[in-house]
Amino acid sequence: MSVAREPSGLPDARRSVAVGTFDGVHRGHRRVIDAARSAGLRTSVVTFDPHPRAVLGGRVELLATLERRLELLTDAGVEDVLVLPFDDRLAAVSAGEFADRMLRGIGAEVVAAGSTFRFGRGREGDLDLLERLGFDVRRVPVVENVSSSRIREFVHAGEIAHAATLLGRPPEVEGVVVRGDGRGRELGFPTANLDIPDGLLVPPDGVYAGWAGGRRAAVSIGTNPHFDGLERRVEAHLLDFDGDLYGERLVVQVWAPLREQSRFESLDALVSAIAEDVERTRAASRPG
Repeated sequence: MSVAREPSGLPDARRSVAVGTFDGVHRGHRRVIDAARSAGLRTSVVTFDPHPRAVLGGRVELLATLERRLELLTDAGVEDVLVLPFDDRLAAVSAGEFADRMLRGIGAEVVAAGSTFRFGRGREGDLDLLERLGFDVRRVPVVENVSSSRIREFVHAGEIAHAATLLGRPPEVEGVVVRGDGRGRELGFPTANLDIPDGLLVPPDGVYAGWAGGRRAAVSIGTNPHFDGLERRVEAHLLDFDGDLYGERLVVQVWAPLREQSRFESLDALVSAIAEDVERTRAASRPG
């Protein structure tokens, strides 16, 4: 897949373009991408980074990093992506200029977007405008109750299965593996401690069954109250794995909550609880 930050960076082609932020690349987003692909031209995406709402004064907890978004777009069959750096200058571009430079400028003939899609300065542009400008517009109805905002609400509430249904896959967290305190290894359950990017949505504190690095993983999110921890961390114990992951990027799927983080009456009680977490992780089912 070709990725560019400006229109001139993409190869010349007749394109069918899906437009949107696509945070999380959920079931509704994939419906838009499918509509673009059905046109039979080169399937492309125009998207934005950072999230426009964050630039315009709102707070957004992202469902996926840009790197992960691009991987998910590749999996969805997208051939090219134009990632537009969203800043005050782009926000001030008129809808007509955006259509001319960012869509027609990359060879877009077909444009697919959600039926409520707006663009351009002050959100002045819509799909009717694109039709008047000569584009073949594919209007994609909003999938009922499927939105990035709704998925965030479910993740915040710890309703992992509901979030996975909307996403079409389990919720994820990701980060680079960094050195922690080494307590997991001392207890017989080594963990990969993740440096989570700022602004990425993380599920509530607790212990979860999940998947990472091609293996089932018991995932701990929180401050580790048994050891009086203060720093909120995400740590994954990859089952039946004892390799070195330091410095590697790790995407962790969150499958199901197992228990709350707790302070135990003894170290033996903690080890016993972790062992039970591992066995429950072996038996867990992937949601979504």
